[in-house]
Amino acid sequence: MERRLSAILSADVVGYSRLMSTNEVGTLDAMNDRRKAVLEPAIAAHSGRIFKLTGDGVLVEFGSSVSAIECAMAIQQALQARNGDIPEDRRIEMRIGINLGEIIAQDDDIYGDGVNLAARIEGVARPGRIAVSQAVREQVGNRLEIDFQDLGEFQLKNIDRLVRIFEVTEKNGSAEVGAAPQARVKDKPSIAVLPFNNLSGDPEQDYFSEGITEDIITDLSKVSGLFVLSRHTSFAFRGKSENLEKIAQELGVRYLLEGSVRRAGDRLRITVQLIECSIVGHLWA
Repeated sequence: MERRLSAILSADVVGYSRLMSTNEVGTLDAMNDRRKAVLEPAIAAHSGRIFKLTGDGVLVEFGSSVSAIECAMAIQQALQARNGDIPEDRRIEMRIGINLGEIIAQDDDIYGDGVNLAARIEGVARPGRIAVSQAVREQVGNRLEIDFQDLGEFQLKNIDRLVRIFEVTEKNGSAEVGAAPQARVKDKPSIAVLPFNNLSGDPEQDYFSEGITEDIITDLSKVSGLFVLSRHTSFAFRGKSENLEKIAQELGVRYLLEGSVRRAGDRLRITVQLIECSIVGHLWA
């Protein structure tokens, strides 16, 4: 068993379950193609090592944060190019999170807080973009022609401290690195569904309110005329609805959907509000 400092890149496919439910064979073929033509060459070119593959994602170790970010940028740019003529609901897009931390290496696998945090940061990243920890941002400094947008501090699942997260942008912040979500936002109404609040007074009902939120996200994502942010992205803003305008700006969406669930015995009350963020006004409830 060995301890060492490593940069860990965590990436997964956006909307994997939706893609598989629509076209299993086509999705698997597309993912295999992207892995062989995009991920593996980019990782090898930047001296990375894949230590874990999941159904829709990958965990990679790098010797430096600079190499990890350069690899992430190459992956996002290559995916963007391949998605050019593909309908939006069939595109293979990835979100990427990078953390620098101490890891434990045993056999061919890697464990530890450094790995867990990379996976949680990836959950905050927006589709087609790269999110990094403060440790990565500080190590990279001015070594690359990029900027970092401070997204603020997040309380991440199973992490016992607040984590400051940055999004990688092109130099001078003129455009995002990787896919161009803002272009998609202009083409379609964009919406994020914030985690519904559990007002039942029973913490065990949290799973129920989360399930309601997930169901709404899933149903809205089936509407071709909408651009709907993923569950992982929206859930990163759990409990932060006090400043909806700021949340909308950080997410890059025009509309927010928020609500609450109250359950007592066999009675259920669900309240939902649709908010237009440019005027911070309720359009429907």
